[in-house]
Amino acid sequence: MPEQREGVILTLNSGSSSVKFALYRVGAAEELTVGGSMDRIGVSDGTFRAVRGREVLTDQTLALPNHDAALTVLLRWLHDHRSGPPVTAVGHRVVQGGPHHTRPQQITPAVLDDLRRLVPLAPNHLPGEIAGIEAVARPFPQMPQVACFDTAFHRAMPELARRFPLPRHLFDEGVERYGFHGLSYEYIVEELRREAGAEASRRVVIAHLGNGASLAAVRDGRPVDTTMGLTPLGGMVMGTRCGDLDPGVVLYLQREKGMSPDAVDELLNKRSGLLGISDISPDMKDLLDRESSDPRAAEAVGLFCRQGRKFIAAMAASAGGLDTLVFTAGMGEHSPPIRARLCEGLDFLGVRIDPSRNAANAPIISPDGSPVTVRVMKTNEELMIARQTWQMMNAE
Repeated sequence: MPEQREGVILTLNSGSSSVKFALYRVGAAEELTVGGSMDRIGVSDGTFRAVRGREVLTDQTLALPNHDAALTVLLRWLHDHRSGPPVTAVGHRVVQGGPHHTRPQQITPAVLDDLRRLVPLAPNHLPGEIAGIEAVARPFPQMPQVACFDTAFHRAMPELARRFPLPRHLFDEGVERYGFHGLSYEYIVEELRREAGAEASRRVVIAHLGNGASLAAVRDGRPVDTTMGLTPLGGMVMGTRCGDLDPGVVLYLQREKGMSPDAVDELLNKRSGLLGISDISPDMKDLLDRESSDPRAAEAVGLFCRQGRKFIAAMAASAGGLDTLVFTAGMGEHSPPIRARLCEGLDFLGVRIDPSRNAANAPIISPDGSPVTVRVMKTNEELMIARQTWQMMNAE
């Protein structure tokens, strides 16, 4: 395929009941032209919102019975409400790529079959993503579509970082640490290289702290460890996900409580984490607002910060030390209290923050001359998808 100088990429991030989308003009420059989301897919009062910068282009409530219907609405709206060149390709965030998908790939029937086989490794994500791919292909069978894998970034980790202490044949069958949020980590590493040069080639820990939360250790620009495991359920405590557990807890729930695998899945993925601990909310802002008056909220916040400090130290050990700590994603970018508490007690690693810089969400929140540079960086998974899709379309 001859190299194209400019194109338009539609990025789709499909969840079980939502689709986030963005339209990028790419090539010599990168420009976000439209962004938005479709939520509450599968119920009668779904929502469709599209914006250009601060301008709201549409904000509708409508029935979105399935992903087909949602994407039909989106594609028709884009056709009717935008001018300029047509969409060059569609890039999809695909959470799980398994052991073999180590880079973005143009979606073919064989790739789609592989994704279906991987559904047990990401049952809460992959079905919606596959539905999104199929929904685009039906009205536009010739439209190039590219899968951008959240696991691909971590495939370069050392084998020892990917192995679980299980019989060897299970590793050979693909039971290993895959890691997730890879599109976010790859974006941060690229931006750190652009903003800080050599700093990106040193010992870096990145904390992606949103409703889903994980950390990664990067050394010389390459991943060396991460907190999530076989599925996005492991690692840090999250909004509704439990994070790491003694495996015996699962056996106990099944044997002694008589819970089925599906019931355990529902408990650990949707009713645990901050929501389960607090019995109030999965949202950290809600918990911080009620922390002083409700001990359950205080416990949830305290456990999250305790785990965060522990994982920062663990990732620093995997990186062989710490030169840069990056906070990103929802809490990482916007919650000074959480950043401050995560850094408390990490003086032994050289981590210090300046309270005024932290309160202002400054790009660097550590004091001048601090042994560790602590940064706040905005991630952009959609732009990373657009970049990878454009590169894939121009690859030989």
